[in-house]
Amino acid sequence: MLPHKPIVAISHEIFRTYATLPQKEQNRTREFIERFRANPDSPSINYETIQGAADSRMRSVRISQGTRGIVLKPEQGNVYVLLHLASHDDAYAWAARRRAIVNTQTGSIQVFEAIESPIPAATLEQSSEATSITGQCLLFSDTSDPDLQRLGVPAELFPAVRSLGTEADLDAARTRFPADAYDALLLRAAGYTVDEVLRELERSAAAMLPPTDFAGALVTPESRQTFFVVEDEGELERMLNAPLEQWRVFLHASQRRLVERQFNGPVRVLGGAGTGKTVVAMHRARWLATRIFAGTDDRILFTTYTRNLAADIQANLAKICPTDALRHIEVVNLDAWVAQFLRRHGYEFQIQFGRDLEGAWHEAFAQLPEGGAFDSAFLRDEWEYVVQAQGLERLEEYLTAPRLGRGRRLSRTERRDIWPVFEDYRARLNARKVRESTDAMRDARHLLETKGDILPYRAIVVDEAQDMGPEAFRLLRAMIPITRPNRLDDLFFVGDGHQRIYGPRVVLSRCGVDIRGRSRKLYVNYRTTDEIRRWAVRLLEGRRIDDLDGGADDQRGYRSLVHGAKPIVKRCSTFREEVEYLCRRIGELTADGTLLASCCLVARTHALLEQYRAALGDHGVLVFPIEPRQAEDRTKPGLRIATLHRVKGLEFDHMLIAGVNEEVIPLHRRNAEFSSDFDDEEYETRERALFYVGATRARRTLTISSFGAESPLLISQ
Repeated sequence: MLPHKPIVAISHEIFRTYATLPQKEQNRTREFIERFRANPDSPSINYETIQGAADSRMRSVRISQGTRGIVLKPEQGNVYVLLHLASHDDAYAWAARRRAIVNTQTGSIQVFEAIESPIPAATLEQSSEATSITGQCLLFSDTSDPDLQRLGVPAELFPAVRSLGTEADLDAARTRFPADAYDALLLRAAGYTVDEVLRELERSAAAMLPPTDFAGALVTPESRQTFFVVEDEGELERMLNAPLEQWRVFLHASQRRLVERQFNGPVRVLGGAGTGKTVVAMHRARWLATRIFAGTDDRILFTTYTRNLAADIQANLAKICPTDALRHIEVVNLDAWVAQFLRRHGYEFQIQFGRDLEGAWHEAFAQLPEGGAFDSAFLRDEWEYVVQAQGLERLEEYLTAPRLGRGRRLSRTERRDIWPVFEDYRARLNARKVRESTDAMRDARHLLETKGDILPYRAIVVDEAQDMGPEAFRLLRAMIPITRPNRLDDLFFVGDGHQRIYGPRVVLSRCGVDIRGRSRKLYVNYRTTDEIRRWAVRLLEGRRIDDLDGGADDQRGYRSLVHGAKPIVKRCSTFREEVEYLCRRIGELTADGTLLASCCLVARTHALLEQYRAALGDHGVLVFPIEPRQAEDRTKPGLRIATLHRVKGLEFDHMLIAGVNEEVIPLHRRNAEFSSDFDDEEYETRERALFYVGATRARRTLTISSFGAESPLLISQ
């Protein structure tokens, strides 16, 4: 009997391989894993030595007649790790070349191919082959061996690092490096200094472990992004039942550090599309509900901008949260929360949106003399992006208010002339007992400021924070007052200015939210292939993207881990020709057994989407519209169709963006919500961001099609 209870860990690779096995092999693999978990030193597990292995602790175990497992069996200590599944010969070949170490710099268990050699030139990108072979202009020529060690690169892999000529070479060689070492090399290649890399990855010399401490290494964030420690039989069962949903368990080290940490104030997390911001937010809520705020009366609010995204998040939280924890988490989009809160406190006003407000607006606008200098669209934008965004209630405030992003200057006289329209509009809404969403948020905030600390929320987690306006953040701050003692972990925001498609820009510090010293960033895209990511990123190159706090954000260091086909851009002469092409393309995607439900076609407007729905139906394609305010249900058959706005927060194996025509993307202003006087650059950035959102929903392939005159955004690509 072992002096200490054995620690059993399973590599994330096992779950991926398990998902590809035939059912019979899955059953036998499951049986082995259960025996291995129960007692890894059982006589029923026949460990076989691998002759000539680079690591003497590698052992082969028989799973079935056709499948072998590779286990790291300790010579001392009590840590057993199931590393690999394959056929007999492939398993032995894999194990013979690999070593497992505890990296003393990162505190992680690293498994890598132990070959002290440069990367063969054949694996490098053609564009960099010459520079790599000649030894000139190498990517890490200015990084010393001690610095490579600090970055977490095993010494055996120094020659491989030294052979890399470009970032493309590093991408191509990703599988040669342990994940934590690759993360560090990625940021170094993007121009960060070694010290900056270590700060970004939050690695500390104090966290160093001795090279024999495998048990200590398994609890570090770096190891936990690769290895699952089997402590709960039920959790293992859930993992085997849904092996492809590895986001439930295998958080990246940078993600886990954000999830499992106490902060002494609000936190802002930025990251490009696919970097797992929503996953981080959900796991953050789970961790808070299970570890920090698990008291009977404790509540955590998880909120976001749209109803449909809230429904999707609620469904996914149910997959990762124990029942008890889920009871502590309230998921609701912010507008719905405001309406419910005000209704409970006797609010007499009805909250209306969009077209419901048009009557009062046009009546107010009619008060201006005919033939004036301002049209209704301009004043509506002025109202939303200046008056409402800044909470202006008096003429004196408006006369001196900044108007950043507005395309036309206004003198003080002009401001005086148009202010009565705003006053009249407010008066008409008051007479009808109606409030805009922004006004309702302001009323809710004032009510909270009057009544004091009356809400049960110990923490608030916000997804898609870039789409919320200033008044939303003022309200969120008021929900957990800054006067509350022991206000740890109170506000947690995740967002990406590159995906801002609603509302005005926000400066958190002007909304009473202080994130100084608590701003973090995610860099690794787990969803989209690097080919799709690069195509999408070019849509926003050269555009100033805000960081939600008055600064600028960029995508330096932003990379995808997987590669695939380049996006397809198909230009058609007519709508009919485009529809026929789309039908052929859908047939190609599903020819290998891919479910139609994993494919999604999107268009810029509801009217255009309806044309595609009807045309595809006429060609026999089963379509399934993604409805607003409902979670997306993959059990329903059919090609998913939606507007670009609706697919925000979702992802699909295959994305088809149709009708990318001139005056459609970007949408011509006569059909858009912005007036002709709205800042041209801001308007186009918003449209480009919407296109970026659609493109980055794709996991495997992206197809863009147009008919007639194509969008200028395609020409520029």
